[in-house]
Amino acid sequence: FLPLAEHAGLMRRLALGVLERSLRDLQAWRGAGHDLSVAVNLSVSNLQDVALPEQVQLLLDTYGVPADALVLEITEDVLMADAARSQQVMAALRRLGVRLSIDDYGTGYSSLAYLRALPVDELKLDRSFVSSLTTDAKAAAIVRSTLQLSRDLGMTMVVEGVEDEASLDALRRWNCD
Repeated sequence: FLPLAEHAGLMRRLALGVLERSLRDLQAWRGAGHDLSVAVNLSVSNLQDVALPEQVQLLLDTYGVPADALVLEITEDVLMADAARSQQVMAALRRLGVRLSIDDYGTGYSSLAYLRALPVDELKLDRSFVSSLTTDAKAAAIVRSTLQLSRDLGMTMVVEGVEDEASLDALRRWNCD
């Protein structure tokens, strides 16, 4: 349904609704003593919306959630649109203290240039690399080298799709975030 929402011009309302619900739930969880953060995916059109940082700040203030408890996930195709505007919006979000993550890293238009240019805090490695890291030496090498790259760039790395003990053990040995 996301392409339809995008086409109909509903992504702004949808993203704000998801952000509001997520922060409201996070406020309740934190109030119950759970020191958690929450991650919310944004579309390319959300990152073109120069009003987004102000709206995020209003929601953070409304629910009394610290900015660093919110992670906004973006996909690599963000640079396929208006890169300058996206970078402006992302920089404003970072100034608020919100963390930014590149979701599904390694599956799209991966470019090391944008890792240097974008103000991101986290890489979220796609599950396709993790699912075979114990049986495929090349997949393991990609995971290890991406982990090292994220460290060297001052980012954390999260992996998707850890579904067995052997993979979890390997990721622990490699000190994956």
